[in-house]
Amino acid sequence: MADSPNCDLKSLSPLQLFERVTEQGEKVRALKAGKAPKDEIDAAVRMLLSLKLSYKTTTGQDYQAGLPPKDLVLINNGTTKEEDEDLVDPWNVQTSNAKGVDYDKLIVRFGSSKIDTDLINRIERATGQKPHHFLRRGIFFSHRDMDQVLDAYENKKPFYLYTGRGPSSQAMHVGHLIPFMFTKWLQEVFDVPLVIQLTDDEKYLWKDMTIEKAYEYARENAKDIIACGFDVNKTFIFSDLDYLGSSAGFYKNIVKVQKHVTFNQVKGIFGFTDSDCIGKISFPAIQAAPSFSSSFPQIFNGKENIQCLIPCAIDQDPYFRMTRDVAPRIGQPKPALLHSVFFPALQGAQTKMSASDPNSSIFLTDTPKQIKTKINKHAFSGGRDTIEEHRKYGGNCDVDVSFMYLTFFLEDDDRLEQLKQAYTSGELLTGELKKVLIETMQPLVAAHQERRKQVTDEIVKQFMTPRKLAFEF
Repeated sequence: MADSPNCDLKSLSPLQLFERVTEQGEKVRALKAGKAPKDEIDAAVRMLLSLKLSYKTTTGQDYQAGLPPKDLVLINNGTTKEEDEDLVDPWNVQTSNAKGVDYDKLIVRFGSSKIDTDLINRIERATGQKPHHFLRRGIFFSHRDMDQVLDAYENKKPFYLYTGRGPSSQAMHVGHLIPFMFTKWLQEVFDVPLVIQLTDDEKYLWKDMTIEKAYEYARENAKDIIACGFDVNKTFIFSDLDYLGSSAGFYKNIVKVQKHVTFNQVKGIFGFTDSDCIGKISFPAIQAAPSFSSSFPQIFNGKENIQCLIPCAIDQDPYFRMTRDVAPRIGQPKPALLHSVFFPALQGAQTKMSASDPNSSIFLTDTPKQIKTKINKHAFSGGRDTIEEHRKYGGNCDVDVSFMYLTFFLEDDDRLEQLKQAYTSGELLTGELKKVLIETMQPLVAAHQERRKQVTDEIVKQFMTPRKLAFEF
């Protein structure tokens, strides 16, 4: 392989090339720092220059550390234009396709790896547990370095989980449960610590709300998260507004990240402009910091080399591409990621839901009557215009929101497949499919509400107090 470094470069996407250049640059720095033999350093430098040339040839841009390439696609005449079909960033998700975002294209654009059958089988072998239905159904569909996490686990080396929530409203909706349901499963089958970041500072910076209101929303959202069933002895939930001021380790990592990312780089990654407040520009470093175990000395006994696994929606990936680029330069391991698809709005999969639109989703505060009304009135249908046409041609599960919701919340694989076949054949009508969804969501939300009632302010305080968890490091 060393004799033909360019043999497979033509098949790589711009983002994959970008990551190859970044990794080779890290290798050169490590060789120089370790005072490796001159011929070994020279060979690594030649490889780096070759990779940079391939990158420029492919993208038309010079490589800049920490600044991934703009997403480009070839159109019919061979020229390039910016990809405009699917818009995916931490604040916007838009597509013109009624089926939703094209996730296979997104994997290529973001340079991540598909969660395939081999990886799912390996997770099953490692844990001895049947894979979560989110894995079986492709709801978590993409990853970065999950194989490394499994390597560590199989060799009895520790890792930890990190996920988060941006508290933009008092009431969460059912889509917000997806990462927490999956994270809870991961924590149970791997038996590892979990940290959950509440980015109340981010919401204050981006939204028209007071800092007091942002903090209030964080504590209210914490109650919904706790109601998912997390173990207080293994889970630390923290508000940025609280924790940043009390943890020297957390703040030191923020400053290290800030030093290694330029304004030009965050503009390129996040689209910031000269008109954005400096709080927005510095915030990505705050979301990056929980990826490093030294941000939580009380949990990890000051150890800095424990790898982090982050389950999140794919729109959060830009934060962690930046984090993974910076990590080796500040002596930290790169976080691994598991990406989920977007939870569709009731009106269709073209956009993700908004907590500010009460009809865009089912909220965790909704009554059984509200749930029934919302699904019957607002859930986008893949059925035909008339019963006769539907019986003849069948419904389209690919665009039907009721069926999409059932793929998330109906755990019985056989029952889901039965519904799919019946709806596709025309045997099952849209109203009947909606009835199944109503009967699935009403008890799920009611059970969550009952658990949330048991979450007192004292319990919230226990989860949010920096402390040692039930693990030895």
